[in-house]
Amino acid sequence: MHMSEVNQQPLDAMAYASDWTPDMVRDEVGALKHKPGALLPILHAVQNRIGYIPEGAVAIIAEAMQQTRAEVHGVISFYHHFRTHPVGSKVIHVCRAEACQAMGGRMLEAHIKACLGVEYHGTSADNEFTLEPVYCLGNCACAPSIRVNDDIHGRMTPKKFDRLADKFTTSTLDIR
Repeated sequence: MHMSEVNQQPLDAMAYASDWTPDMVRDEVGALKHKPGALLPILHAVQNRIGYIPEGAVAIIAEAMQQTRAEVHGVISFYHHFRTHPVGSKVIHVCRAEACQAMGGRMLEAHIKACLGVEYHGTSADNEFTLEPVYCLGNCACAPSIRVNDDIHGRMTPKKFDRLADKFTTSTLDIR
């Protein structure tokens, strides 16, 4: 089974941070723990389901996998992909690789940070966007690139980003 096949859910379908339960983690562990090298698929499945790997999930995973919490935490902290905190409904990855930097990636990065009011690994005040760095999206011919959840957007400019952010921003309607 390829990692991309493990319980992929769009970020929109994820439970909110406070909605996770130990049973959700146990379900993911139970479905995958008998596979060879199960720890990584379990961590992916938990993050895909909840949006991040809660601190309380580490103990459940460690016990089920007969590993120490330190071993599970070591894997989580080794891979940049895994998050230990809740994220916004849209996760924006900004490519920081050479091709994107050569095509104005740093200026785009500064614009996105200012627009969202967050630094890397931060979530906007309205919980709409989380900003993360990434070191190659494999879209070098169309640099600079960003990824919003699972969709890659190339030849990104500050103006294009503003339109994209407006499209993804939910707004509250006053009903009278």
